[in-house]
Amino acid sequence: MAGDMTLDAALDRAAATCTRHGAQLTELRRQVLRLVLESPQPIGAYALLDRLQQARRGAAPPTVYRALDFLLAQGLIHKVERLNAFIGCDEAGHGHAHGEDHPHQFLICRDCGATAEICDPGVAAAVARAAAEAGFTPRRSTIEVEGSCARCAGGGAAAPA
Repeated sequence: MAGDMTLDAALDRAAATCTRHGAQLTELRRQVLRLVLESPQPIGAYALLDRLQQARRGAAPPTVYRALDFLLAQGLIHKVERLNAFIGCDEAGHGHAHGEDHPHQFLICRDCGATAEICDPGVAAAVARAAAEAGFTPRRSTIEVEGSCARCAGGGAAAPA
């Protein structure tokens, strides 16, 4: 996030999104979301717990996991399975209609750990088409692509594999 004003605006949008869904972004959930959004890279639950305990001494793993489950259900964050870590949804609070399970893809740099979310409908359509051809009905799809970011690849675009 660029700064506190941008971060505060994102948190306010998240609270409004929750309200529209009949849910509440409690102070604890807001703190956990803030920590996820402040992190320059996907962040694991125990790293979140360590940071949360600085403000809430009694915070325990179930506290963080419940907050993360809520944020996932509201479509405000995503879990990057390969890293077992969480990242803020780039589209959260912008009125997208696909909810928590909107198709998304992650580009994960194997060198520096930078992770970018993309939401390419063409990729989602290709996966849906291939699944249908196989007689499979997908419920949720997350695609994680590992490679090198432009910075780690020497400042240029990463070469196609």
